[in-house]
Amino acid sequence: MILRRLFLLAILPGLALVAFMYHMATRDPVVREAVVVAPAWPEDVLEQRIVLISDVHVAGPDMPPERLARIVEQVNALKPDLVLFAGDFVSDKVLSTHTYEADEALVPLTDLKARLGVAAVMGNHDHWRERDRPEDIAIAEALKAANVRVLSNEAARFGPFVVGGVDDDYTGHSDLPKTLTMMQALAGSSDPGAPPPMQIVLSHSPDIFPDMASPGNTADAMLMLAGHTHCGQIAPPFVEPLATASKYGRRYVCGRVDEDGKTLIVGAGLGTSILPLRLGAVPDMWLITVEGEEAAR
Repeated sequence: MILRRLFLLAILPGLALVAFMYHMATRDPVVREAVVVAPAWPEDVLEQRIVLISDVHVAGPDMPPERLARIVEQVNALKPDLVLFAGDFVSDKVLSTHTYEADEALVPLTDLKARLGVAAVMGNHDHWRERDRPEDIAIAEALKAANVRVLSNEAARFGPFVVGGVDDDYTGHSDLPKTLTMMQALAGSSDPGAPPPMQIVLSHSPDIFPDMASPGNTADAMLMLAGHTHCGQIAPPFVEPLATASKYGRRYVCGRVDEDGKTLIVGAGLGTSILPLRLGAVPDMWLITVEGEEAAR
């Protein structure tokens, strides 16, 4: 009897911690906010609203499609002009209670409402899914069916924005120079006299940011949006996160970073990788308000 009580006393705190971490992983995402200045914009294109979402990782138990559908409603309530996804739409983690084919996983995205559109890049888990389960519908095809524009080292115009989508760097698919060149060409084709579009780089991994922010880079892209790190996912207070998924450690692991006149925003993501648990890095999405310089003053 005494040994049983000692065993319970030893194991109950651990079970309580795991339950708390699962609750954190499945809670509604926090909406974090940032303001970014587009110096060349006149007042008639001020205050555009961009929602950044990353690392959806649809899989049971923590991110079934039904939960993603509820999050889509939360996104729509923000009334975004543009929604950008920074990759990793599915998960095949060992502890998944259920994995979903791409079309089943991503069908909730068809209900997204964004005035200028929805765009996405692929993540490492998306490439791994297509490598390991080639018989399934491709992630890119499922996204297109959900009215999401997939950008693979290419650029597209969305109203006052030019978005360059860099394919996943973690799996060796990225081509930032090609993407920046396409962005510059597309931005330069604007009507004479019209305000230049704001150029945004969308990437799964934040690790390419130093190449964009380096003084030798003359591109006009001032903003990069990324995910991949999960802000550490399990990041206990006062200690290092268990993993950052970045070769730069904590430098680009989470939130807003300003370097060399350029801005990086890294989301914590919605779903999970490896374990369906979070600690100190709750699910989030970013609401980014883009203003002209006059409004910022």
